[in-house]
Amino acid sequence: FPGSGIAVNLSGASLADDSLQTFIINELDRHGVQPERICFELTEAATMQNLSHARRLVEGLRERGCRFSLDDFGSGLSSFGYLKHLPIDYVKIDASFVREMVNDSVDAALVAAINELVHTLGVRSIAEGVDRHDTLERLRALGVDYVQGYAVDFPRPLEQILRSAA
Repeated sequence: FPGSGIAVNLSGASLADDSLQTFIINELDRHGVQPERICFELTEAATMQNLSHARRLVEGLRERGCRFSLDDFGSGLSSFGYLKHLPIDYVKIDASFVREMVNDSVDAALVAAINELVHTLGVRSIAEGVDRHDTLERLRALGVDYVQGYAVDFPRPLEQILRSAA
């Protein structure tokens, strides 16, 4: 998650649970967590299956200050059709397009198109699976907002991340 926050993946089953929003709000309040430090990640497939629930959850928690990203974007067949109807903050471009974009002109074109589309919608882009510096440079040239992968940093224990953010 860009900045000093924590990303939390939500499963398809979670999105179908009508009590999830209330549970999250109660937990944020109970633990004194600043909502703007939390970014919930919804997978494209789970969102497609539960679009109405996902929309209500996103709208309700965004009002509290939470942020949302759409993970694995581009892996589903109807991605572009519903993207403009879901009020999200970030779109994570699927690693399957990013990893070989330096050597594959079709992957490079897909990444560029997704990045341009999400920027047109006022959403920020995150490229997943950035494991090489030449890929990082190509993404920078395209204007991708954020990246995640081994070219930037390796996974670390949560306690270490929280200590460095404090």
